[in-house]
Amino acid sequence: MYVGIVQTEPIFGEVEKNLRHVQSLIGEKRSDLWVLPELFASGYQFTTKEEVAGLAEHVPDGPITQFLATIARRQHCHIVAGLAEHVDGQIYNTAVLVGPSGVLSIYHKIHLFFEEKRWFAPGERPPPVIDIGQARVGMMICFDHLFPEAARTLALNGADIIAHPANLVIPDYAQLTMRVRALENGVFTATANRIGTEARGDQSLHFTGESQIVSPRGEIIVRFSADGEEVRVIEIDPIQARDKSLNSYNDILSDRRPGLYMH
Repeated sequence: MYVGIVQTEPIFGEVEKNLRHVQSLIGEKRSDLWVLPELFASGYQFTTKEEVAGLAEHVPDGPITQFLATIARRQHCHIVAGLAEHVDGQIYNTAVLVGPSGVLSIYHKIHLFFEEKRWFAPGERPPPVIDIGQARVGMMICFDHLFPEAARTLALNGADIIAHPANLVIPDYAQLTMRVRALENGVFTATANRIGTEARGDQSLHFTGESQIVSPRGEIIVRFSADGEEVRVIEIDPIQARDKSLNSYNDILSDRRPGLYMH
């Protein structure tokens, strides 16, 4: 199957303009699965709860979700992307998985980073794994990368590839940890990060780029630059993620001894 990652520099609050720009970047490129950054259409650095609420949407009826559904339907593909979502009076930092038939799954970010704790409610459900036909796709968002339990949960539930929308501001952390998550779980990982700087309050945030796709052996298949908008589609074989053996004696999942691990 073909997996594509998109690295962008959104303009804060300019949802329609950001959506048109993503559409132009993807163009007629074909991929079975696209991964876009966290909060790819709204921007990241909110300053008030009212601002977050104004840029959040209801899924599946909001403009960002409908945009993704249109691309998925037209190009007969699947897309994982990040957005702010209204649910029952709460706002979540959400990843959606959209296919030709519409929204297939929603994941609310479990591990909130920095001032996200001011704006979003933490997710209360485990990250999901969805069978899209060619592969089983798990979803994480950005800071989830630092918690090995998140990726391990996806692997134990059968994920072949972890789609990882991100807005990373700490250089090199996730690029390293997502290689480890791929290696320790025997899965592909696809991190779609953003670039640019937002300085809308007391903090100035610089986003680190270097989006990447990693093999189940921890090898970097493709990595983008730290400061350029880029799109790339690569071919992977999801079957490689289903062989967890290291040798004739060791298997990275069945060798686990969870009864001996501390909680």
